[in-house]
Amino acid sequence: MRKTKQHIPVYGLPPGSNPGIMLMREAFNGSMQQQDIERAHRDGGFTFIVQEEGKTHLEVDFQTCYLSAPAIIFIHPSQIHRVIAFESAVVSTWMITEENLRPEYLQLLNGLMPVNALPVKPEIVETLSEAAALSLKLAEQKEGLLHHPILQDSCNTLVGLVISQYQSQGKATREHTRTEELTRSFKQYLEHHFKSVKTPSAYAASLNITTSYLNECVKAATGKSVSQHIRQRVILEAKRLLYHSTKSIKEISADLGYDDHSYFSRLFARSAGMTPAMFRVNNRH
Repeated sequence: MRKTKQHIPVYGLPPGSNPGIMLMREAFNGSMQQQDIERAHRDGGFTFIVQEEGKTHLEVDFQTCYLSAPAIIFIHPSQIHRVIAFESAVVSTWMITEENLRPEYLQLLNGLMPVNALPVKPEIVETLSEAAALSLKLAEQKEGLLHHPILQDSCNTLVGLVISQYQSQGKATREHTRTEELTRSFKQYLEHHFKSVKTPSAYAASLNITTSYLNECVKAATGKSVSQHIRQRVILEAKRLLYHSTKSIKEISADLGYDDHSYFSRLFARSAGMTPAMFRVNNRH
Protein backbone atom coordinates (compact mmCIF):
# COMPACT_ATOMS: atom_id res chain seq x y z
CA MET A 1 0.00 0.00 0.00
CA ARG A 2 1.37 3.39 -0.91
CA LYS A 3 1.88 6.08 1.70
CA THR A 4 -0.66 8.88 1.57
CA LYS A 5 0.59 12.44 1.30
CA GLN A 6 -0.77 15.50 2.99
CA HIS A 7 -0.46 17.48 -0.24
CA ILE A 8 -0.78 16.66 -3.92
CA PRO A 9 2.75 16.63 -5.43
CA VAL A 10 3.46 19.59 -7.72
CA TYR A 11 6.39 19.16 -10.09
CA GLY A 12 8.16 22.26 -11.27
CA LEU A 13 10.44 22.67 -14.23
CA PRO A 14 13.59 20.53 -14.28
CA PRO A 15 16.95 22.08 -13.30
CA GLY A 16 18.57 23.98 -16.14
CA SER A 17 15.29 25.02 -17.74
CA ASN A 18 14.75 28.54 -18.95
CA PRO A 19 12.81 30.66 -16.41
CA GLY A 20 9.24 29.35 -16.54
CA ILE A 21 9.62 27.47 -19.84
CA MET A 22 10.57 23.83 -20.53
CA LEU A 23 10.65 22.10 -23.92
CA MET A 24 11.57 18.58 -24.99
CA ARG A 25 11.19 16.14 -27.87
CA GLU A 26 11.78 12.49 -27.06
CA ALA A 27 11.02 8.94 -28.17
CA PHE A 28 9.62 6.51 -25.58
CA ASN A 29 8.42 2.93 -25.51
CA GLY A 30 6.91 1.10 -22.56
CA SER A 31 7.44 2.56 -19.11
CA MET A 32 9.61 5.63 -18.52
CA GLN A 33 10.97 3.99 -15.36
CA GLN A 34 10.62 7.33 -13.62
CA GLN A 35 8.57 7.08 -10.45
CA ASP A 36 7.87 10.82 -10.30
CA ILE A 37 6.28 10.90 -13.77
CA GLU A 38 4.35 7.66 -13.28
CA ARG A 39 3.02 8.88 -9.94
CA ALA A 40 -0.07 11.09 -9.99
CA HIS A 41 0.90 14.76 -9.66
CA ARG A 42 0.24 18.31 -10.78
CA ASP A 43 2.58 20.34 -12.93
CA GLY A 44 3.84 23.77 -11.96
CA GLY A 45 2.78 25.17 -15.33
CA PHE A 46 0.54 24.65 -18.33
CA THR A 47 1.58 21.44 -20.12
CA PHE A 48 1.13 20.66 -23.83
CA ILE A 49 1.84 17.38 -25.60
CA VAL A 50 2.03 16.80 -29.35
CA GLN A 51 1.79 13.11 -30.19
CA GLU A 52 3.89 12.83 -33.34
CA GLU A 53 4.12 9.04 -33.53
CA GLY A 54 2.74 6.05 -31.63
CA LYS A 55 0.58 6.23 -28.53
CA THR A 56 0.75 7.63 -25.01
CA HIS A 57 -1.44 6.37 -22.19
CA LEU A 58 -2.21 8.95 -19.50
CA GLU A 59 -4.49 9.24 -16.52
CA VAL A 60 -5.92 12.75 -16.15
CA ASP A 61 -8.17 13.47 -13.17
CA PHE A 62 -8.89 9.75 -12.69
CA GLN A 63 -9.86 9.20 -16.34
CA THR A 64 -7.71 7.11 -18.69
CA CYS A 65 -6.69 9.10 -21.74
CA TYR A 66 -5.16 7.76 -24.97
CA LEU A 67 -3.15 9.93 -27.33
CA SER A 68 -2.84 8.20 -30.67
CA ALA A 69 -0.79 10.07 -33.28
CA PRO A 70 -1.51 12.54 -34.73
CA ALA A 71 -3.01 14.17 -31.63
CA ILE A 72 -2.55 16.92 -29.03
CA ILE A 73 -3.57 17.53 -25.44
CA PHE A 74 -3.41 20.42 -22.99
CA ILE A 75 -3.16 19.76 -19.24
CA HIS A 76 -4.08 22.57 -16.84
CA PRO A 77 -1.92 23.11 -13.71
CA SER A 78 -4.91 22.21 -11.52
CA GLN A 79 -5.28 18.76 -13.11
CA ILE A 80 -3.82 15.64 -11.53
CA HIS A 81 -2.22 13.32 -14.04
CA ARG A 82 0.34 10.58 -14.56
CA VAL A 83 1.93 8.70 -17.42
CA ILE A 84 0.85 5.06 -17.67
CA ALA A 85 2.86 3.86 -20.68
CA PHE A 86 4.10 4.63 -24.18
CA GLU A 87 3.78 2.61 -27.37
CA SER A 88 6.54 3.51 -29.86
CA ALA A 89 5.85 7.15 -29.05
CA VAL A 90 7.54 10.29 -30.27
CA VAL A 91 6.27 13.38 -28.43
CA SER A 92 7.03 17.07 -28.34
CA THR A 93 6.20 18.52 -24.93
CA TRP A 94 6.40 21.95 -23.40
CA MET A 95 5.47 23.46 -20.07
CA ILE A 96 5.02 27.19 -19.59
CA THR A 97 4.19 29.05 -16.40
CA GLU A 98 1.38 31.58 -16.07
CA GLU A 99 3.58 34.67 -16.07
CA ASN A 100 5.09 33.68 -19.44
CA LEU A 101 1.72 33.34 -21.19
CA ARG A 102 0.03 36.11 -23.11
CA PRO A 103 -2.92 37.30 -20.94
CA GLU A 104 -5.49 36.54 -23.64
CA TYR A 105 -4.10 33.00 -24.03
CA LEU A 106 -4.19 32.47 -20.27
CA GLN A 107 -7.86 33.47 -20.21
CA LEU A 108 -8.68 31.16 -23.10
CA LEU A 109 -6.84 28.20 -21.55
CA ASN A 110 -8.68 28.62 -18.24
CA GLY A 111 -11.95 28.71 -20.20
CA LEU A 112 -11.12 25.56 -22.18
CA MET A 113 -10.18 23.39 -19.20
CA PRO A 114 -10.81 20.50 -18.92
CA VAL A 115 -10.26 19.07 -22.39
CA ASN A 116 -9.78 15.62 -23.89
CA ALA A 117 -7.04 14.43 -26.20
CA LEU A 118 -7.73 15.92 -29.61
CA PRO A 119 -7.02 14.03 -32.86
CA VAL A 120 -5.73 16.44 -35.49
CA LYS A 121 -4.69 16.27 -39.13
CA PRO A 122 -1.13 15.13 -39.87
CA GLU A 123 -0.26 18.51 -41.34
CA ILE A 124 -1.26 20.20 -38.05
CA VAL A 125 1.09 17.97 -36.07
CA GLU A 126 3.80 18.66 -38.63
CA THR A 127 3.37 22.41 -38.15
CA LEU A 128 3.37 22.07 -34.36
CA SER A 129 6.44 19.82 -34.44
CA GLU A 130 8.34 22.27 -36.61
CA ALA A 131 7.37 25.19 -34.36
CA ALA A 132 8.36 23.17 -31.27
CA ALA A 133 11.71 22.29 -32.85
CA LEU A 134 12.38 26.00 -33.43
CA SER A 135 11.43 26.81 -29.84
CA LEU A 136 13.69 24.03 -28.58
CA LYS A 137 16.59 25.42 -30.59
CA LEU A 138 15.91 28.91 -29.24
CA ALA A 139 15.82 27.52 -25.69
CA GLU A 140 19.31 26.08 -26.15
CA GLN A 141 20.72 29.43 -27.29
CA LYS A 142 20.79 31.17 -23.93
CA GLU A 143 22.97 34.13 -24.88
CA GLY A 144 21.70 37.58 -25.77
CA LEU A 145 19.63 40.20 -23.98
CA LEU A 146 16.48 39.31 -25.93
CA HIS A 147 16.79 35.54 -25.48
CA HIS A 148 13.94 35.13 -23.01
CA PRO A 149 11.33 37.40 -24.70
CA ILE A 150 12.09 35.74 -28.05
CA LEU A 151 11.60 32.30 -26.46
CA GLN A 152 8.38 33.53 -24.81
CA ASP A 153 7.01 34.66 -28.16
CA SER A 154 7.95 31.38 -29.79
CA CYS A 155 6.26 29.31 -27.06
CA ASN A 156 3.17 31.52 -27.12
CA THR A 157 2.90 30.83 -30.84
CA LEU A 158 2.80 27.12 -30.00
CA VAL A 159 0.16 27.72 -27.33
CA GLY A 160 -1.93 29.78 -29.75
CA LEU A 161 -1.81 26.98 -32.33
CA VAL A 162 -3.06 24.45 -29.78
CA ILE A 163 -5.84 26.77 -28.58
CA SER A 164 -6.98 27.33 -32.15
CA GLN A 165 -7.30 23.58 -32.69
CA TYR A 166 -9.48 23.15 -29.60
CA GLN A 167 -11.60 26.14 -30.55
CA SER A 168 -12.18 24.79 -34.03
CA GLN A 169 -13.64 21.51 -32.76
CA GLY A 170 -17.11 20.76 -34.02
CA LYS A 171 -17.72 23.61 -36.43
CA ALA A 172 -15.11 24.67 -38.97
CA THR A 173 -16.02 28.29 -38.29
CA ARG A 174 -17.37 29.02 -34.85
CA GLU A 175 -18.87 32.33 -33.89
CA HIS A 176 -18.61 33.53 -30.32
CA THR A 177 -22.21 33.74 -29.27
CA ARG A 178 -23.69 35.21 -26.13
CA THR A 179 -24.37 31.64 -24.99
CA GLU A 180 -20.72 30.66 -25.31
CA GLU A 181 -19.47 33.80 -23.60
CA LEU A 182 -21.78 33.31 -20.62
CA THR A 183 -20.86 29.64 -20.34
CA ARG A 184 -17.16 30.52 -20.37
CA SER A 185 -17.69 33.17 -17.69
CA PHE A 186 -19.68 30.73 -15.57
CA LYS A 187 -16.96 28.06 -15.80
CA GLN A 188 -14.26 30.56 -14.85
CA TYR A 189 -16.27 31.78 -11.85
CA LEU A 190 -17.03 28.18 -10.86
CA GLU A 191 -13.33 27.28 -10.87
CA HIS A 192 -12.59 30.01 -8.33
CA HIS A 193 -15.70 29.69 -6.13
CA PHE A 194 -16.93 26.08 -6.19
CA LYS A 195 -15.96 25.58 -2.54
CA SER A 196 -18.13 28.41 -1.29
CA VAL A 197 -20.83 28.93 -3.93
CA LYS A 198 -23.15 25.98 -4.47
CA THR A 199 -26.40 27.30 -5.99
CA PRO A 200 -27.15 28.14 -9.64
CA SER A 201 -28.90 31.30 -8.51
CA ALA A 202 -25.70 32.63 -6.89
CA TYR A 203 -23.72 32.06 -10.10
CA ALA A 204 -26.46 33.73 -12.14
CA ALA A 205 -26.43 36.72 -9.78
CA SER A 206 -22.66 37.07 -10.20
CA LEU A 207 -23.20 37.31 -13.97
CA ASN A 208 -26.21 39.66 -13.64
CA ILE A 209 -28.60 37.29 -15.40
CA THR A 210 -31.51 35.09 -14.35
CA THR A 211 -30.98 31.54 -13.17
CA SER A 212 -33.15 30.11 -15.93
CA TYR A 213 -31.20 31.99 -18.63
CA LEU A 214 -27.84 30.84 -17.24
CA ASN A 215 -29.05 27.25 -17.12
CA GLU A 216 -30.39 27.51 -20.66
CA CYS A 217 -27.05 28.85 -21.96
CA VAL A 218 -24.86 26.37 -20.10
CA LYS A 219 -26.99 23.40 -21.10
CA ALA A 220 -27.05 24.49 -24.75
CA ALA A 221 -23.27 24.88 -24.81
CA THR A 222 -22.26 21.82 -22.78
CA GLY A 223 -25.23 19.48 -22.56
CA LYS A 224 -25.14 19.70 -18.76
CA SER A 225 -27.04 21.85 -16.31
CA VAL A 226 -25.45 24.41 -13.99
CA SER A 227 -26.15 22.13 -11.02
CA GLN A 228 -24.36 19.25 -12.74
CA HIS A 229 -21.29 21.38 -13.38
CA ILE A 230 -21.20 22.54 -9.75
CA ARG A 231 -21.58 19.00 -8.45
CA GLN A 232 -18.97 17.52 -10.83
CA ARG A 233 -16.40 20.16 -9.91
CA VAL A 234 -16.90 19.52 -6.19
CA ILE A 235 -16.68 15.74 -6.63
CA LEU A 236 -13.51 16.04 -8.71
CA GLU A 237 -11.82 18.05 -5.97
CA ALA A 238 -13.05 15.55 -3.39
CA LYS A 239 -11.45 12.71 -5.36
CA ARG A 240 -8.18 14.62 -5.55
CA LEU A 241 -8.14 15.14 -1.78
CA LEU A 242 -9.20 11.56 -1.01
CA TYR A 243 -6.42 10.23 -3.22
CA HIS A 244 -3.58 12.49 -2.18
CA SER A 245 -4.19 13.57 1.39
CA THR A 246 -4.54 12.00 4.82
CA LYS A 247 -7.42 14.30 5.71
CA SER A 248 -10.53 12.66 7.12
CA ILE A 249 -13.75 12.64 5.13
CA LYS A 250 -15.16 15.10 7.63
CA GLU A 251 -12.21 17.45 7.05
CA ILE A 252 -12.52 17.16 3.28
CA SER A 253 -16.24 17.84 3.53
CA ALA A 254 -15.53 21.02 5.49
CA ASP A 255 -12.80 22.09 3.04
CA LEU A 256 -15.34 21.84 0.22
CA GLY A 257 -17.96 23.90 2.01
CA TYR A 258 -20.18 21.23 3.56
CA ASP A 259 -20.81 21.38 7.32
CA ASP A 260 -22.82 18.15 7.18
CA HIS A 261 -20.32 15.45 6.21
CA SER A 262 -23.07 12.84 6.00
CA TYR A 263 -24.81 14.89 3.31
CA PHE A 264 -21.49 15.28 1.51
CA SER A 265 -20.91 11.51 1.61
CA ARG A 266 -24.34 10.86 0.09
CA LEU A 267 -23.70 13.47 -2.60
CA PHE A 268 -20.35 11.86 -3.42
CA ALA A 269 -21.86 8.36 -3.56
CA ARG A 270 -24.60 9.46 -5.96
CA SER A 271 -22.05 10.98 -8.30
CA ALA A 272 -19.14 8.55 -8.01
CA GLY A 273 -21.08 5.33 -7.52
CA MET A 274 -19.31 4.60 -4.23
CA THR A 275 -18.78 6.24 -0.85
CA PRO A 276 -15.76 8.47 -0.21
CA ALA A 277 -14.25 5.76 2.01
CA MET A 278 -14.63 3.14 -0.72
CA PHE A 279 -13.07 5.48 -3.30
CA ARG A 280 -10.06 6.03 -1.05
CA VAL A 281 -9.53 2.32 -0.45
CA ASN A 282 -10.02 1.37 -4.12
CA ASN A 283 -7.49 3.94 -5.31
CA ARG A 284 -4.65 3.12 -2.96
CA HIS A 285 -1.93 1.15 -4.70
